Amino acid sequence: MLDPQIIGILGLVALFALLALRMPVGIAMIAVGVGGTWALSEAVSHVRFIPYLRQFKSLLWENVASYDLSVVPLFVFMGYIAAEARLSQDLFKGLEALMSRMRGGVAMAAVAACGGFGAVCGSSLATAATMGKVALPELRKLGYAPKLASGALAAGGTLDILIPPSVALVIYAIIVEGSILKMFQAAVIPGLLAVVAFIGVIAVLVRINPSLAPEPRPMPDEERRVALRRLVPVIAIFGGIILGLGFGLFTPTPAASIGVFVILVYGIAMRLVTGEGLGLKGTLNAVRQTAVTSGMIYLILFGAEVLKGFFTRAGLPAALSDWAATSGYNPWVVLVVMLAIFILLGCFMESLAMILVVVPFFFPTLVALNGGEYVTAATAAYGMDADSLKIWFGILALIVVELGLITPPVGLNVFIIAQLNRDTKMGTIFAGVMPFFGAEILRVGLLLLLPALTLALPSLLGH
Repeated sequence: MLDPQIIGILGLVALFALLALRMPVGIAMIAVGVGGTWALSEAVSHVRFIPYLRQFKSLLWENVASYDLSVVPLFVFMGYIAAEARLSQDLFKGLEALMSRMRGGVAMAAVAACGGFGAVCGSSLATAATMGKVALPELRKLGYAPKLASGALAAGGTLDILIPPSVALVIYAIIVEGSILKMFQAAVIPGLLAVVAFIGVIAVLVRINPSLAPEPRPMPDEERRVALRRLVPVIAIFGGIILGLGFGLFTPTPAASIGVFVILVYGIAMRLVTGEGLGLKGTLNAVRQTAVTSGMIYLILFGAEVLKGFFTRAGLPAALSDWAATSGYNPWVVLVVMLAIFILLGCFMESLAMILVVVPFFFPTLVALNGGEYVTAATAAYGMDADSLKIWFGILALIVVELGLITPPVGLNVFIIAQLNRDTKMGTIFAGVMPFFGAEILRVGLLLLLPALTLALPSLLGH
């Protein structure tokens, strides 16, 4: 008879193998969860397989009908209709009008637009695809080096995971039973730091190697005025969503509902006035894409519940927590190793799968190192209570998880940009994202050393 924990470890290995073979994440989780629980039922007398299967008739409904998760399709829909209503193009052109007087300014505008588009889009991949379609042709036309143009856009797509609203933040908060609103608040400062850092990287690169970007070419005055005029409502919509969530003026679900309504009204109005905006075809396309994306996310969430049941029965999370609590290792060393594992796994897994598979193992371990789930005094290992630890670790984890989108061999953002820019080799794009990868590592170090950058806003607005 195999020990339950050995069965759990074999299940984990099988999961990684299936994901490496490119089996859809949700299906791989369900297969391992069901197969692993069957193996446990054969090895352990108190695990019953048929009663376990009976939970499926309600488990999927409970996932889909969750109020907290209702925000996911709303945020996804908001991103798609914003793209169909050409808000992404207006955002980029307006920022280009502001920054085009600087060398590398158009690339900087593309990065800033990626961060701004994150305010209405819950998907990093959608951000990279949308802004790539908008900005790549302009960057190519102006003569930007392919390495800088493609690298900036691939890296800019990763900004979406922290700029509220973010589907990944919602799912992480649900996994650790934390506050979605506080996670959004905590993400504001680190997210803005990333935008500033990426713009700084471009400024340094073009100063070191001027051939990466052409001489500045300011927009003609009339084109600039039009671009800035169309930027104002976009900034009002995007900024209103970010600030409203960040300062707790409304909770995520109402924010998403309001955002969808405002963008719909604005897109239709622009269609009537200028002929460029949100039409019936674009709306139906956004609905279809939302259904596909949301269905995929819900399947992954269902698979995660099935898998979590298997791992819990196998005793893996409890065993890892017990080991960490009694190992004697420095908690800071354990935390850094966890973040390094996230980066390593990011080379082979997509970000949502990592959050759902790895966080349920790692977070209980941190809580154990921090002195137990009910720690309230800020005298434990990391100098913070359990609620603050949820927030701080979540922001750190999501940053390094998103790095997987620009690391080889998977690098999904890189693949998306490569599909949009077939003349540029994959190796060139990966080389282009490396300076931004370095900036992200420095940001993680800064947030590790100064947790207040993450915790200040939730603490300030929570009183």
